[in-house]
Amino acid sequence: MNRIAPALAVFLIATPALACELSLEGPAKQGGLLIGTVTPGASVSVDGRAVRVSADGHFLVGFGRDAKSEARVEAVMRDGRRLGCPVSVARRHYQIQRIDGLPKRQVTPDPKALARIRADNAAIGKVRKLDTATTDFLAGFNWPLKGRISGIFGSQRILNGQPRSPHNGVDIAAPTGTPIHAPAPGVVRLVHPDMFYTGKSIMLDHGHGLTSVYVHMSAIAVKEGQRVAKGDIIGKVGKTGRATGPHLHWGVSLFATHLDPTLLVGPMPN
Repeated sequence: MNRIAPALAVFLIATPALACELSLEGPAKQGGLLIGTVTPGASVSVDGRAVRVSADGHFLVGFGRDAKSEARVEAVMRDGRRLGCPVSVARRHYQIQRIDGLPKRQVTPDPKALARIRADNAAIGKVRKLDTATTDFLAGFNWPLKGRISGIFGSQRILNGQPRSPHNGVDIAAPTGTPIHAPAPGVVRLVHPDMFYTGKSIMLDHGHGLTSVYVHMSAIAVKEGQRVAKGDIIGKVGKTGRATGPHLHWGVSLFATHLDPTLLVGPMPN
């Protein structure tokens, strides 16, 4: 099973009628990504929404931070047979931090900053709408660098009583200039030299709506439209944008659904 990290559990639909025609591999939990396999030529939907199926029958199912406890995957075979499959999604508990007494300017950006933030979000959102036919995700993912985990997926801060967006990736602390490697093959879809929150930022497209983002970098080593192989250097660790120290924020999304990168790669190697 070389398509996903060995640390991931295999989730195989147990219904005998489905076992040889439809399988889902990966962690069925909030933040998890499943790689599905179905007979080529079938169509697939998740909770009633059609998803891309590759020529050889692969498709993706992703669960966000607050995904519901059950999802339904359905396949319609070329001969018209319908295969329904309910998937139980395990819940997770997240760290919540409350900070009060902060100056207003640290909680609410000024109008000029808000304009930059909206432009940045629009550029990121455009990439997350891509639905390319490539299946680079089948090559599996590695950690983009080794370092101390300084921020985890799903954690959230409440500043002066205002809930902020949950942390939608993983932070890896490392010295400035540490090389960042592409964790999987893909195509560079966004290169930005100075986003408001994230500074020097890039995004990779791994196919079927699966993208990854790398931010706060001190240097960028790729260009938009460039194809990268797993292990290629794509940039260097920094603290550009709003960062208190040098680290890489690494995020993975299936369209607009944020996933937990650590569930793709397993524990950080020593």
